Amino acid sequence: MFKRKLKALGYMEWDKVNGNDEQHVKKLVNWLEDQNIRHYKIEDRTNLHNINSNQWQETYDKYLADLGCPSLLSPLEKLEWLVALAVRLEFEDDCEKYKAVLSSKKNEAAPTVKSTNPLDNLDFQCDDFKNGVNSLAKLLTIPQHPNHLMTLEACAKLICKRLNPAAIQYPNSVIVTGKPFPIMETEVGFNMGDKVLTNAAKVLCLLYIQDLRDLQTKINEAIVSVQSITANPKTDTKLGKVGR
Repeated sequence: MFKRKLKALGYMEWDKVNGNDEQHVKKLVNWLEDQNIRHYKIEDRTNLHNINSNQWQETYDKYLADLGCPSLLSPLEKLEWLVALAVRLEFEDDCEKYKAVLSSKKNEAAPTVKSTNPLDNLDFQCDDFKNGVNSLAKLLTIPQHPNHLMTLEACAKLICKRLNPAAIQYPNSVIVTGKPFPIMETEVGFNMGDKVLTNAAKVLCLLYIQDLRDLQTKINEAIVSVQSITANPKTDTKLGKVGR
């Protein structure tokens, strides 16, 4: 997992490291401390350098604790954490150098693409566009929001729901009929202490119920679609064989 990081750090045997080999781990830990991390003073690294000592594991555990390595990690994860720390410290030592490299690579990897979509060339904040949105809202009898983009979103929702080809062909499917429910005069079980706030809460409650209804409709449609496949399996009789 960390071979590319070791290659970036300049470790000579980056492609031969085995995280499950104790000798490889000891050698790598000492190299990282000497070359990149340098958390201990040189004279304090003696026990870490003594890879043949029976106490080396305890020294290594104390070293990780001093660095702030999480104790719940597995041995391989601790080694990966140590390599990642070395990479971060190497970057911080000369961050301007690496930032320049990243910036040049980013510019090279992002070719200029000229869009042929005329909508991409529109100025959505110009007065002509705002006037066009407001005119469309008046035509659709939609209240205008102070933010013209919100007004445009409302127009788009109405057009998609009420003016799509299916709705135009079968207008009765989208025209609301019946007597309106007097939500503003109905007690819904809560009182905000202010009439305006209470009415706003009632409206939000209705919108929430509508969302739940749409969700239930989609769930029912998904169930019907699955049942149409599982409840009526097709059998290819040509594959049948009678006798020997």
